[in-house]
Amino acid sequence: MLLKDVGLLSDVLTVFLRAVFALQRRRARRQGLRGGQAGAVSFIQFFGSALQVTPHFHSLVPDGVFVPREGGVRFEPLPPPTQGEVERLLKVVRHRVLRLLEKRGALPAQGPEDALQAYQAHSLQRRLRWTEVDVRPPPRKQPRCAFMEGFSLHANTHLHANDRQGLERLCRYGARGALALERLSRAEDGRIAYQMKRPLPDGTTHLLFTGLELLRRVASLVPPPRANLTRFHGVFAPGARLRPFLVPQAGEEEASVAPQAAARQETRKERRARVDWAGLLRRTFAVEVLACVRCGGRRRVLAYVNEAGGVRAIVEHLGLPTAGARLAPAHGPLHASWC
Repeated sequence: MLLKDVGLLSDVLTVFLRAVFALQRRRARRQGLRGGQAGAVSFIQFFGSALQVTPHFHSLVPDGVFVPREGGVRFEPLPPPTQGEVERLLKVVRHRVLRLLEKRGALPAQGPEDALQAYQAHSLQRRLRWTEVDVRPPPRKQPRCAFMEGFSLHANTHLHANDRQGLERLCRYGARGALALERLSRAEDGRIAYQMKRPLPDGTTHLLFTGLELLRRVASLVPPPRANLTRFHGVFAPGARLRPFLVPQAGEEEASVAPQAAARQETRKERRARVDWAGLLRRTFAVEVLACVRCGGRRRVLAYVNEAGGVRAIVEHLGLPTAGARLAPAHGPLHASWC
């Protein structure tokens, strides 16, 4: 049901984060901090490491609250949550989520209605068979982790404020794609082998698919249309009053200009990309385009060619095709009989 109804999925995420923010504010009040506000950045995931349907959230929550002050905001850190607080939080979230699903009529879940939902149901059934949720012993207790009747909460990952590379790795992990291409290989019988992150209870390390079976499995993990997979909450939300004090704005080099004033004076045309194209290529494809393969030096961008005539002349001089590839016509929806 969460895969089918994007609005219901968003409401479940809201229920979870409201409980987290309420816990943060209560812990801040115990330290004498009044008016503290919390925030989070969440990544919505629909899959597990074994290419199975597993809706869950990855939320980055600052370990403290933001207290408004005249002309600015101050961050007040909080101590790590205790094991009891994590368990009580999960109990509250479970109760509220089940109440929400019951109110929306999502319990019990309805059967699949089309081919995509049939793929998702098949993937979910295989996940339940693999994990044997009804007979498998409870997971080993870990610090600041809780498990309760199919709900789980992991709150034991912490990064230092100056660990920027660690924060980038954590964000990339939270927003990762469903399919890790480096884990794909060709088995001896011609099938496609996918290496899982960790072995299954029976010791299985690889999943074997035919080409059609792999496509069916990947199709079941496609997120719903018009669904934003990265969400900003609390003080990081687009309309939050404290957001201009927390989010870097273009033209912040001048320290004499307050962040809020800079946000007001900044126009849309003056905004600059936070990460340049070379940095995006490096992060996405691990390709360093500004490094010279001959001498190892660094290249500098001198000019951009944007006019179609100039681009065509350069491409023709290099002997490369100037016309884009023809796109195949779109196909109709998959028929249920293809499952």
